[in-house]
Amino acid sequence: MVCMLGSHQSLNNSNIGTGRMSLPLVPSSVAHNPSPVFASQFLFRSIPNLRRRGCDVGLPKSNRFLRCPMAALETQHAPSPFKEENKDRPSWRASIDFKWIRDNKEAVALNVHNRKSSANVELVVALYDQFSNLQTEVESLRAERNVVANKMKGKLDPSDRTKLIEEGKRLKDSLAALEDDLAKLMDKLQQEAQLIPNLTHPDVPIGGEDAASVRKMIGRKYEFQFPVKDHVELGQELDLFDFESAAEVSGSKFYYLKNEAVLLEMGLINWTLSELTRRGYVPLSTPDIVRSSVLEKCGFQPRAENTQVYSINGTDQCLAGTSEIPVGGMYMDRIIADTLLPIKHVAFSHCFRTEAGAAGYATRGLYRVHQFSKVEMFVICHPEESDLFHEELISIEEDLFSSLGLHFKTLDMPSEDLGAPAYRKYDVEAWMPGLGRYGEISSASNCTDYQSRRLNIRYRPVSEESTLSMAVKPKKRKIPLPPLQFVHTLNATACAVPRMIISILENFQQEDGSVIVPEVLKPFMGGVEVIYPKSKQ
Repeated sequence: MVCMLGSHQSLNNSNIGTGRMSLPLVPSSVAHNPSPVFASQFLFRSIPNLRRRGCDVGLPKSNRFLRCPMAALETQHAPSPFKEENKDRPSWRASIDFKWIRDNKEAVALNVHNRKSSANVELVVALYDQFSNLQTEVESLRAERNVVANKMKGKLDPSDRTKLIEEGKRLKDSLAALEDDLAKLMDKLQQEAQLIPNLTHPDVPIGGEDAASVRKMIGRKYEFQFPVKDHVELGQELDLFDFESAAEVSGSKFYYLKNEAVLLEMGLINWTLSELTRRGYVPLSTPDIVRSSVLEKCGFQPRAENTQVYSINGTDQCLAGTSEIPVGGMYMDRIIADTLLPIKHVAFSHCFRTEAGAAGYATRGLYRVHQFSKVEMFVICHPEESDLFHEELISIEEDLFSSLGLHFKTLDMPSEDLGAPAYRKYDVEAWMPGLGRYGEISSASNCTDYQSRRLNIRYRPVSEESTLSMAVKPKKRKIPLPPLQFVHTLNATACAVPRMIISILENFQQEDGSVIVPEVLKPFMGGVEVIYPKSKQ
């Protein structure tokens, strides 16, 4: 599938030749040694070193406002910066329930097979068994050491004390060696287990891209009584693009937008933001640069072969390929008040992708590029609500593209087309008459708790008992707070600007070479309602 979207699969499977960049950037596979980045869905243990404060439940009403959901969040600052000397070790650890994987080995292996994942479930189980046996041995030595230490507290003959001291030293040395082996084994176990993808929704079609099922067909193809032009030819005649200068300045697959194309980009962005904020989505503008560890926790591959990620040489930073990475990262290591869920954002960002591997007529022009603007929806919600929000996101996309007058179809994408984080993914493909085919313009993914377990985004459910405990003096009544739970995250592309420009130019072209601006965009175009060839203005 195509790759100008918020979907993980599109980032990982894009196939366009890498262009030269003027920044000190290289694909991450060159900048760093390879290491796994995917993590298992099967995470049930709490992540350690988290402090519990009273701000996650029972917040005053003044803090329960959607405009500033950060107000009731608890930040745990425990960064894992990239270190050259520890390249072979995981830069972060996921709280994976290895026992669950072992006990459900067949189901996990079948899911891995259906998704054509490279994860090795047998190896994960074998490593976990080794780890468990070694951990038992370590605990036994610790118990022996404690026995020796307790004996040393009593009155002893000098000879007995000497023997105990020697025994204590022996146990200490043996324990240190085993604990070092245990840590190395855990690193290996983490690396392998993090390759295991998310679980898959039972209704997802099994197979490759051809197995995708059509959910809806919306609108109809426009009938033209004249030879149809593609967006590249239209852009040349309307003086909207300059690919040649961009190739000289930045490299292949870059572009300049000119004249009405600039207004069209800004109009699409502002229109989309206005539509989404009206629906209760809180607007964000995100950083273009993120840490590699954050990108990995979201399920992307900065160090993989043919990576779609640009790394910044000599740092632990990358250029973001989608705003879901910095938006998800904004809530990393936080405990969100139950009353603030769901949190819904609409984020504008610039996106950067190497597009390694693709070429040809179908990818020319704006269809596959290294840099573009995008508006993304991102939802953080209760686990039981994520399926409903997935339907909300695809419904919003359908409403947006319908109001633009586009003909498109929505697809339930098959198992092999899902990126590691996606539990289920819907794609939207619009008819592009100049290309003579449907082209992907959007996607919507339910990642369940895959990202939140790696980013450590949690909430404490509000129960009747916990609410009562906040009203009663602690000395008179102590009721345990409900355990923390991981939220679910979802993302969906509201507007990938280059693909939208392609769709608008090719579908609304006229016989005289002009292009009619969709009605809903006209208020955002500075008075431009029709884009004319410059020779006819």
